[in-house]
Amino acid sequence: MEVKKMSKVTVILLTAMIAAGILLAGCESEAGKGAGIGALAGAGIGAIAGHQSGHTAEGALIGGAVGGGAGYMIGNEGDKKKQQAEMGSMREEMNVVMINITNSNGSVSQVRLTKQGTGYVGPKGEFYNHLPTEAELRPVYGF
Repeated sequence: MEVKKMSKVTVILLTAMIAAGILLAGCESEAGKGAGIGALAGAGIGAIAGHQSGHTAEGALIGGAVGGGAGYMIGNEGDKKKQQAEMGSMREEMNVVMINITNSNGSVSQVRLTKQGTGYVGPKGEFYNHLPTEAELRPVYGF
């Protein structure tokens, strides 16, 4: 009798592992990965706990659902942080202007200006109340 119960646990765990593997293979988000890992871990723990009380399948289902939900919430927070970092980087890029300065020998120097309020800040920390021209930047950054 005990052998049949153990085989049920094994079948449930293997099924959960296969399903989680399939789900995780296509997941691009941390939320999806977290849900899959949480469901797998929860199903395993639930099956073991349920096995002790004779309710292996129910324990695995409840544990999988709880674990999947918890894993999704944790992974979703990771997705939010990643998205915020990407947005910050995009905002920073949008506030940058590159000005090319042609030097006396024909080479080109690039000056990176960062928009700040109504003006621009140069690499040396100087502030321009307008977008400076190549002629204005040449004495400072050209040769």
